[in-house]
Amino acid sequence: MNAAVLRRFALLLLVTGFVLVTVWAVVRPYFFDAPDGDFETRQGDILLTDRKWDLALERFQAALALSPEHRGAWMGKAIAYLQSGRTAEADAAFSHVIERLGPKVAADDTTGRAVLAGAYANRGILHDREGRFEAALADYRKALAIDAGAVDGPGLMDKILFGNAQPSTVAKRAAYLERQLALPEDQRLLRVPELDARQRMHKP
Repeated sequence: MNAAVLRRFALLLLVTGFVLVTVWAVVRPYFFDAPDGDFETRQGDILLTDRKWDLALERFQAALALSPEHRGAWMGKAIAYLQSGRTAEADAAFSHVIERLGPKVAADDTTGRAVLAGAYANRGILHDREGRFEAALADYRKALAIDAGAVDGPGLMDKILFGNAQPSTVAKRAAYLERQLALPEDQRLLRVPELDARQRMHKP
């Protein structure tokens, strides 16, 4: 056989092998080594982004059937309830995350602290929407004390895609509520509907 053909064949095998190993290294953690419920939770997160609340909720429920205390699935479930207007269920789900994580989350558990901060922040949003501004501010403060970076709001790509260069954040809203609640009640401006309508859901 021609030596040049053999070299090309050997090179092709080498490149193919490299590609397969690389793909396997990337895919395996997501589909084979991932904890129970992770795949379903990622599906739910995608559906949340697409604003398909009921379908997202189905995926989070499927994740919880496999792993009843999956933190990401509980958060996703709570957000799906919140965004679809099921506030009582949302409150219960956020509170469940807080009760389960709060007493035992370790200082070096960065994911756990981010989820706990997110649960407080989103429960604050729920209180905010229902006009319970003092309760909202209390939850915002707790979220910021636990992990301010996790609740810092959408990143640059979200700002570009959705045309909101200065989205609200937990820190901004907490500071605004502090200023307004310090005023006499008849001077407070606690809602600006045109600005509120531009804000998008953000899952830490």
